[in-house]
Amino acid sequence: MFFEQEIINPAKREAVALFNEAYAAQMAKDYRAAIKLYKKSIEIFPTAEAYTFLGWVYSFDGHYDLAITECLAAIAVDADFGNPYNDIGSYLIAKGNYYDCVRWFKLAIEAVRYEARAYPHFNLAHVYEKRGKLLEAARHYGLAIKEQPNYTQAYKALRKLQERLN
Repeated sequence: MFFEQEIINPAKREAVALFNEAYAAQMAKDYRAAIKLYKKSIEIFPTAEAYTFLGWVYSFDGHYDLAITECLAAIAVDADFGNPYNDIGSYLIAKGNYYDCVRWFKLAIEAVRYEARAYPHFNLAHVYEKRGKLLEAARHYGLAIKEQPNYTQAYKALRKLQERLN
């Protein structure tokens, strides 16, 4: 279950139940069912989470423009939710755009409602490393580790970068 809060609004309660079904289908790799359930959830009661996760499913098949559109819809519903900002940046990287993604990762880091700030820091570090801004990359790998001390991938990337810098 992704959402586990008590919900009074009956439409939202139904939408959240559908979201949870969609998420289960997504985790089972039944993407067609997940898409259908996320869309139904959004029809009943639009949430930033449903739009974001719908975009995530689209990204699995490389439909990055569609995924970005869903993330923009998520931001329109709740601009404080950090996930869609990070996801847009990730989709831009997947499309080979190492410049426009930067602002999206920075927006994710600053988002009010976001519990995974290590990821946009890591992604930003990766972008800076790719662009040759090695000190900025090292700084953001370090910030990713500070946010999530057991982030092995960030730790390994930082160590590898430090070897290059020495």
